[in-house]
Amino acid sequence: MRAFIAVDVDSRLSYKIQKIQKELKKTRAPLKMVEPENLHFTFKFFGEISSSHADQIISIMQEKLEKYQSFPLHIKGTGVFPKMDYMRVIWLGIEDPSQFSELQKDLDQEFAKMGFKKEKSYIPHLTIARVKGPQNRELLKEKIMELESVEISEMTLEKLVLKKSELTPVGPIYTDVKEFFI
Repeated sequence: MRAFIAVDVDSRLSYKIQKIQKELKKTRAPLKMVEPENLHFTFKFFGEISSSHADQIISIMQEKLEKYQSFPLHIKGTGVFPKMDYMRVIWLGIEDPSQFSELQKDLDQEFAKMGFKKEKSYIPHLTIARVKGPQNRELLKEKIMELESVEISEMTLEKLVLKKSELTPVGPIYTDVKEFFI
């Protein structure tokens, strides 16, 4: 199965994120918005994994998360990957990502022992749109800069989810495989 670990966005924040997406749409740039039910912070993308790898991942998650407690995430600011002059992804960030990043690095070290590639420069982000072409690029840049320090709200990171991802012509379908509470 194609799998990843995610932090789902609190559903009560969805409408605020959709307002940002509507602002981006006003630029008439070719964008594919992430559907409200698919909004999440990707913690670790594995790609195709076997059921034995899934079992190992579940075991690591259960063991490692015992030493952590839930903590607040303040969703704030927009950014792009890979860079402003060549945008492919538009995202929202976290105001102080230190606890999030610490947890991600801790788990990433364990996944690297399983043979998964270690993240080089992980930036906690919530993808909200994918850029599908160069049209209206300047207007889009201006809008992103205007939204650079936008404040969404705070949510609590209380769980991580191992998800299965099925790619379809209409977009990805995510299915929760296992939830891990902190």
